[in-house]
Formats: sequence, structure tokens, C-alpha cells
Amino acid sequence: MPLGRRRAALVVALLALTGCTDDSTPVEPTPTASSTPTPTPTPTAATAEAGAPAAAATVLPAATAQDAALEASRAVFVTAPVVVVAPAEDVAAQLTAASAGVALGAPVLLTTAGVDPAPLLAEIARLDAQAVLAVGAVPFAPPRSVAVVPVPGGADAATLRAATGARFGAPTPVAPGQEAAAVRALAAPQPAVLVVQGAPPTPTPSTASVSPTPSPTSSPSLPPTRPPAAVDGTIALTGVGVDPVAAFATLRAVGIPVLDTPGGDPRATTPGVQAIAAAAPDHAIAFGAAFGPPELLAKRLAAARTGALLGGGGQLVFPQVPGVPGKKYVALYGTPGSAALGVLGEQDVPATLARADATAAPYRTLTTDAVVPMVEIIATIASAGPGDDGNYSQERSVEELRPLVEAAGAAGMAVVLDLQPGRTDFLTQAQQYADLLALPYVGLALDPEWRLAPDQVHLRQIGSVGIDEVNGVVAWLSDFTAQHALPQKMLVLHQFAGRMITDRARLDTSRDELALVIHVDGQGSQPAKAGTWNALRTDAPPVHWGWKNFFDEDVPMLDPTQTYQVQPVPDLVSYQ
Repeated sequence: MPLGRRRAALVVALLALTGCTDDSTPVEPTPTASSTPTPTPTPTAATAEAGAPAAAATVLPAATAQDAALEASRAVFVTAPVVVVAPAEDVAAQLTAASAGVALGAPVLLTTAGVDPAPLLAEIARLDAQAVLAVGAVPFAPPRSVAVVPVPGGADAATLRAATGARFGAPTPVAPGQEAAAVRALAAPQPAVLVVQGAPPTPTPSTASVSPTPSPTSSPSLPPTRPPAAVDGTIALTGVGVDPVAAFATLRAVGIPVLDTPGGDPRATTPGVQAIAAAAPDHAIAFGAAFGPPELLAKRLAAARTGALLGGGGQLVFPQVPGVPGKKYVALYGTPGSAALGVLGEQDVPATLARADATAAPYRTLTTDAVVPMVEIIATIASAGPGDDGNYSQERSVEELRPLVEAAGAAGMAVVLDLQPGRTDFLTQAQQYADLLALPYVGLALDPEWRLAPDQVHLRQIGSVGIDEVNGVVAWLSDFTAQHALPQKMLVLHQFAGRMITDRARLDTSRDELALVIHVDGQGSQPAKAGTWNALRTDAPPVHWGWKNFFDEDVPMLDPTQTYQVQPVPDLVSYQ
């Protein structure tokens, strides 16, 4: 006998033995003189099998609610003796189906009138289902070998228990628009019975609510089943406008939590990062193509899983998510212990941090964005002589810089290490500070004014850098950030003349691990500074923008209100 027929015969035989629920009492046979009384065996309860997807990140397109339900079932269920089905256009039925699915540990699928049922039937076959709990007016006919148990949408706990044998909690009214949130809150073993707020009592269940051609094996109750083991180490993500109720119910049926991820980036908000860090997932299932490719999502999740937070919250330098405040930065520039190179070095570490915070404070009244104090530390200093290594750059040691770097990070500030490399290259110098760049709040700045050709000397010529060297740093810092599962890093490119970065249009802005800033740091009269600002923004690649205020060289220096009148409003303002 072919496998399909043997399976169908087995199902029919099983259903002939029982229509009982998981708490039914077996019937004893009447003993005879010639036989020893033997109890009739209770049918073995079938158990669903579920598990996490193989990949670290799975993105479900979820183009429709019906598609999302199928995709969620395929993602986590291997087999399911019972499948719950509801009409896609019936909210009340979907809420009932969600409660039943979570109680049974069963996938919840959807039908739509006029839509080809073949994918739904294929999924029922893949799951090797023995029975369907049909909630509401389900417009499809399952295979003849599959039993159908009808219940109305909006059914109460008693009706659901009679049909499923499962136990349920109290009825919970759900307001319009809150359906997804209510389903996300469902939990086994006794989930709430979700009902539409203000809905009238539901009539007694009837086979009329199912397809007009129900299966001949229709039964008043489901065969005994057991839910699958919870799928641990897995989370689901929502937040891009895709909130499929049935799909959420399928994941809640196996214990997978559904977390908010505004904008589709797990790094975007502090609550999102903290929730992912607390869950410490090995796998994630995201709803909506806006989450991006799975490989990208996996890297973002790895960073969020660390729980590290940047100043201003979350793990993005400049979050651009609807409903999530953006960020702006106000920095002191210089090097510790040297007043000649900028205001950062005019005081000790505690006083520097206090001054950075005080400098940022007036900007907080001028924007709804979070304003984060920052220190931009000159790590390698352009020098008049060649030095022992002949590169015309004095590299400060990691240990010299560490006290200010770590104190700023502990205070919730951002840190950027500025490189003035002389006759060496930016990448060589950047790699010398890998220990500091491994800290989550430390970024990097490249200062091409001080990048010399082999025959140049500082202050005789203005330095410059080719875009390939810059892109080499972009690639290295991006890979370094990903390898260490770090939050996004700021990479600042200083510029006050077009020739300072040759072929700038080829700047690599594709790396998700970095937020690129072109920092316009010209000095002098305000008309001249405005001209430089406008000139450098012409034909610029897509980056964020920084403005520098000079205490001594600007004529006059802009105050905070005037600085934020610059258009577009600078994302980074620094003081030297």
C-alpha cells in the first residue's frame, strides 16, 4: 500500500478509536469467563515537532497576512498533528484561532475567499496534520483524510475546551488596532481567550461555519495531542509595519517572544537593545523585507546582543527611525595636557568632562534630538620635525589617552580619536589604536590637512589624501566593528578645501557599521566659512555634516543659536 494511503488509513483508524480529548476516560470492555479483563488502550497523544531555523537570522517577506502565516509555520514547525485555520478577513476568528493555537501548540494558518488554497493545503500536508480546527467560516475543503472540527469566531473558553481539550484563561477584550499586541502577549499553558471588544456572545458552534463540503471524517473534538517543546534561544522581530496576527500566534505557540524593533534595526533603541541582550538569542525571525538581507540583520543582532549602549541611547550614531529621537553631538577638540592644540587640553580630565557637558547644554534647548557631549582627541599630532620614525607625526600612546577615553565613556559621552599622520598613512596609524577602538563608544577621525606626501612638510603645504586610502580605513574599521560585535562607529573626515580629499565622490558610504561625517573645519570670517560650507556640500556623497567653531580664529564665533541656523543643521559641532 502506498505511504499516503497507509497514513490515511492510520488516521481513520485512530479517529475511529477516539474523538476524545486529552483528559477523556478510557472505556473498559466487559469481562468474559474465558478471558482476563484488559482495559482498552487510550490512544497515544500525538506531539508536534518544532525547532529554530538553521540560520542566525531569518527574514520573512510577509507580503500578506496569509503569506506570513505560512512562512512562520514553515520557519519553526516540522510536524503538527493539529492545524488551526481561520479566515484572513475575520478579525474575531483570528483572535480565537490565536488563543487556540497557543493552547494547543499548533500553527495558525489563514484562508482567503477566492485565493488559491494550494499553498495552505500543501502546508497541511507537509505538517502531516491529522485534524484542522476550523475557526469561523473557513472557505476551503481539506483532504478527506484530515478531520475537521469547527468552532465559531469569538468562541468562549467552554466552547474551545469542548472542541480542543485544552484549557484557557479568562476572556480578554481586544480594542481595534491592538490585535497584534494582544496575540504577542499570549502564553501557554492557559492562554487568555481573545475576543473583539464589544462583540456580542457567539452562537453555538455548527458545521455550517466550515466549508459547505466538509470532510467525511468531521469530528466534534480534536484527537488528543501534546504541544511541542518550547523553541528556546529564538526571538521574533517586528517594527516595520508588518504585524501578522496569525503568524505571531504560531510563534507564541512554541514560546518564541516577539520584540519591537523600530525601523527594522535591532540597534536603534535602548529598550530594543536591552530586550535582545536579555534574551541572548541564537536565532531571530523578522517580519518584513524592510529588515534587510539576513546577513545584515545577523550582524546587527550580534551587536545588540552585547547590550552595549552609546551616549544618547541605542547603538546607532545617528538613528533615523520614525518616532525615535535623533542625535547630535557637541565636541571639545584637542589633546590632553596641551592647551596649544585646543580647548580639550586646557584642563585636567574631570574638568574636561564638565566643560564638555557645559558646552553641549545650550544646544539641548534648540533641538528635539538628543545632544551628546563628545571629546575629539588628537591621538597622533603633526610635528615640525621628522621624529625618530621620520613620519612627521607624534603618536601618543594608548595608555596616555586611556584615562580621558574611559572617563568620557563612563560619563555617557562619545569619543573620537583624531589622526594627523604626516608621511605615514591613516590605516597604519588607526590600527595602532585598536585597543581603544574596541571600546563601544570610540570612533575615528581622519585629518587630511596633516597627511603629507613623501617630500612635504607641515605648514609649508596643506596635505591631502586619496579616496582609496580613505576607503581602506572605511573597510578596516567596518570589519573591525563587525568582528567585535560593536555598536555603530562614527568616522569623521575633516575637510576645508576640495583638494584635501581627491575623488571624494567615490567615498564608500555603504558600510552599515559606520556613520560617516564630513567635518567642515574652516576658520575666519563667517561669510568665508559659509562659502566653504556650501562649496564642500556641492556634489557631496551621502554623509552627515559637522561644523567647527574656533574661539580665537573665527570672526566672530557663532553662539549655539547661530550655529544651529546653519543649514542643514550640523549633526556635529566642535570647538577648538
